[in-house]
Amino acid sequence: MTRHCRVVVHGTVQGVGFRYSAREAAREAGIGGWVRNRRDGTVEAELHGPDAAMDRMLAWLAEGPATAAVSRIEVTEAPAASAPGFDLLPTA
Repeated sequence: MTRHCRVVVHGTVQGVGFRYSAREAAREAGIGGWVRNRRDGTVEAELHGPDAAMDRMLAWLAEGPATAAVSRIEVTEAPAASAPGFDLLPTA
């Protein structure tokens, strides 16, 4: 089954390569969607993919790359809205 969700990642997650690392992790997991910085200092992602892959990606987002310090993530189930692939979007 395919899941779709929106995730907001809090902590030290900008200026540490979080988005680029997230894109690589998503591609390796077979996850589609996008990731972007937000003006409030968080990182936002929209993800879609198989349940097991989504569980792995959400666990990765809760940790982030070694250069980040994730304090928490907010996960909201969402309707499908992304095209295939995984993109970096401009800051929102």
